[in-house]
Amino acid sequence: MKTMNEELKSNKNVLQRIFLGLSSFQILAMFRRGLFYTYLSLYLRFFLNLSVTATTLFATIPMILSVVAQNFVWGPLTDKIQKRRIFIVIGELSAGIGIVIVYFVHNTFADLQLAGYFVIIGLSIIEFFWSMSNIAWSALVSDIFSPKKRSKAMGRLTSLGGIGQIVGVLIGGVFYDGYGLKYDGYGFKEGPLFFIAAAIMITSIIPILFLVPEGGAKRSWNNPEIKNNFSSGESTNSPEFSYVVFLSYIAALFIINVGRNSIAIPFSQYLVLESGFAVDPLTLGFISNTRGIAIILIGFIAGKLTNKVGLRKTLVISSFFAVIYLIIIALTTSLGLMYVGRFIWGAAEVLIMTSSYALASLLIPQEKRGRLFGVYNATFFLSWGIGSTFVIGPLIDRLIADGIPENNAYKFAFLISAIITLGGLIMLFFAIFIERKRGKNNGDQKKNIPKKLQD
Repeated sequence: MKTMNEELKSNKNVLQRIFLGLSSFQILAMFRRGLFYTYLSLYLRFFLNLSVTATTLFATIPMILSVVAQNFVWGPLTDKIQKRRIFIVIGELSAGIGIVIVYFVHNTFADLQLAGYFVIIGLSIIEFFWSMSNIAWSALVSDIFSPKKRSKAMGRLTSLGGIGQIVGVLIGGVFYDGYGLKYDGYGFKEGPLFFIAAAIMITSIIPILFLVPEGGAKRSWNNPEIKNNFSSGESTNSPEFSYVVFLSYIAALFIINVGRNSIAIPFSQYLVLESGFAVDPLTLGFISNTRGIAIILIGFIAGKLTNKVGLRKTLVISSFFAVIYLIIIALTTSLGLMYVGRFIWGAAEVLIMTSSYALASLLIPQEKRGRLFGVYNATFFLSWGIGSTFVIGPLIDRLIADGIPENNAYKFAFLISAIITLGGLIMLFFAIFIERKRGKNNGDQKKNIPKKLQD
């Protein structure tokens, strides 16, 4: 494998080539996510007969293992050997093989609920190894692009990933019930959704292997045309690292993400309820893809927006809109407004991801990227399940058990999610206050950072 330095010397168009590789990987990754995970909770809930709380475990347990692996295994290891790409390749390959095994084994269970729990356990084991791909990806993008370029690059990558997710959701909706000709859950029970997801994971290795160079901190940068686009000499432009500031932002971001992502799993269940909107899988796909459209549209301008408005201001504004869309989804009885809420969901999500990633990459020293990006990633990965499993899922199950109509139980839980997100927003203001207070006490530590990256 070529080093980053060798790649940079060999081709003046290396930027375009690398971005093509990164974007191809992102498109395939989001295609797989839309195809598989959009409908998995429906399969677990309505075909394998798990409770609402139990269905959330497919996000909680795997993500806990992912965070443990990233922070204590893969993050420190990639920092030690300063390799990124090989971790992505091994992670995707192992996950692709693992998901095929999960399909065949879960189909051997006569008890449907046991089959459901095995799917959750199997995905958890897969995630432990798959997480090496996640942490390496975060570190690699930060290795390649300079602080000023990162938000723009991340916004575009997220936007292009949205295209893949839209296609994945549509195809997943077709296979889930055999285009209305089979039965709900067909795509998982008979295997096509498992097999397509596995094929995509393995295929995504190709652009990483052939288009993206190896990352790491120890490089020389001799091509002046390329040098300014990458993260060379970054340590001289970074503020003095502070665990207090970093962890303050991490805590705020975690609460924000727990609030807004806690409805991600119950949301699709809510839409198909007979007592609610009673949508079919294809309509569910259309509603889900409204978020994808927002990600595409906003993603392309996210970098310019964050550079113009400022990273912290963008994070505050997008978190506020996360509260708004949760309220809309909880209160509306109009399917049209549900589309509006879903669009705001996507817009807020891409801006939160773009601004928070750029902010984290600015705060984290280059030599600690593997380990500390594991901490940053935890704010997203844990949020998908923690809020659902320990708050929203049990709340919905309890309200239904107490005789509350199903649709009202979901609505009330969504309002609780909005309150949690609002709490995270308040914590974000506190984190900004801590950073600015520390900045005044260390007056010259930001003098080399572009002003809008400080806002």
